[in-house]
Amino acid sequence: MTRTPMETESPTVRGDTPAPGGRRPRAWVEQPRAWRAAATTEPGRLRIVGALLALLVVAFGAVTAWQITERSAAADDVIHHSGPLSARAADIYRSLADADATAAGGFLAGGDDPEQDRERYARDIEIASRNIAEAAASSEDSAQARARLERLNQRLSVYTGLVERARANNRQGFPVGGAYLRRANRMMNEEILPDAKQLWTIETARLGEDYEDAKALPLAAWALGAVGLGALVWAQRRSYRRTHRVFNPGMVAGTVATAVVLLWLVAGHGVARAKLDESYAHGAQSLQVLNEARIQTLQARGNENLTLVARGGGDAYSAAYDKQLQGLAGTDADGRTGLLAQALDLADDDRGRKSITSAMEAAKAWWGLHGEARTKDDEGNYLDAVAQTIGGTYEDGKRPEQYTGFCFDQVDTNLERAVAHEQQEFERAAADGRGALGGLVPGAAALAVLGAAGAVLGIGRRLSEYR
Repeated sequence: MTRTPMETESPTVRGDTPAPGGRRPRAWVEQPRAWRAAATTEPGRLRIVGALLALLVVAFGAVTAWQITERSAAADDVIHHSGPLSARAADIYRSLADADATAAGGFLAGGDDPEQDRERYARDIEIASRNIAEAAASSEDSAQARARLERLNQRLSVYTGLVERARANNRQGFPVGGAYLRRANRMMNEEILPDAKQLWTIETARLGEDYEDAKALPLAAWALGAVGLGALVWAQRRSYRRTHRVFNPGMVAGTVATAVVLLWLVAGHGVARAKLDESYAHGAQSLQVLNEARIQTLQARGNENLTLVARGGGDAYSAAYDKQLQGLAGTDADGRTGLLAQALDLADDDRGRKSITSAMEAAKAWWGLHGEARTKDDEGNYLDAVAQTIGGTYEDGKRPEQYTGFCFDQVDTNLERAVAHEQQEFERAAADGRGALGGLVPGAAALAVLGAAGAVLGIGRRLSEYR
């Protein structure tokens, strides 16, 4: 029997759904339909769950590796880049201030400078010049630092020329030598040292930025870890509700691997942050205060010497000395206030505190002897004032039991010892902080791959039950 057109079967698509116009649908329409249909089945849902779990765990491992790599690099910069640059900038500042104080002290001796003063001055200039060159090579990414280093290099040659003219005239007994020395000192204090201090400030700020980068919380990694761990626990609970099987070995392994990475991340970063905080508080910050104290000491010594070089016209230098020593040791030089007191508060062991306490005692003695020297100078006993300041003999042939130069040396030596100790403490604590992050990047990557594989295998075991 022949069928009529109405009785003829229409073309169909998969699932017996008639195709519009009697044509088979295109693949880009058919495939999503198939996916949606598969997603409504338990095997389809398991595949989706497995893919999401693997993606979450791998993303957690990748973000952990990325964020810890950044923090490790910042910690490396603290130890090997910004930390040494900050120390070098402080050494430039200190060497220049010491050179200026030494030049003024040698001038007071009259005639040729004492050999030890000439050697100390030459060593300071050499150290400053070398550090300026090394800092310039390491500061290529800082235009501000480069500009100040260029000015320091140019002005230092002018300064040394003025000092040599002062010495040459002093050897011949020409009073103009004092004018050259005062001009050199003015250049040092108004042009060179401000640039050196600004360079130190720039490098110290960079050190602070590296500390902040190294201690920054890895929030993205923590969030992904928590979400991934929660998703794995949810997937196992879902499996238990459908199969009443308590454990799925694959997903248990994935959960354990993810939990280990998350705990390692939290604990490792916590230890690193604590060690970096320690290195900053009892290392970097302590070094900043101690370096400032050394510079104040050196500038005070220079102004003390220039007060006598000026021969009655040194009131400005004397006032500067008073201000600097008060800033160093407190308003009454008893160590209860000032930079030395701050350094003592930051010192965290007996060795560091001992050096600072000795510097305090020497500063107190220096203050008292300086007052005696000023009294002698005001009374017209210039030679006695010089002897009280740099050593030697009084007009009556007697020698002072103590003089301010000896006390200054004691302050400077103890501060140098304290700086060396705190530098070691800084490097140790910073290295410990960096070490706490060691192994976390490859460990997180390996465990994340293991966790993702465990999740996929666990889901695969459930899928095998539907075949």
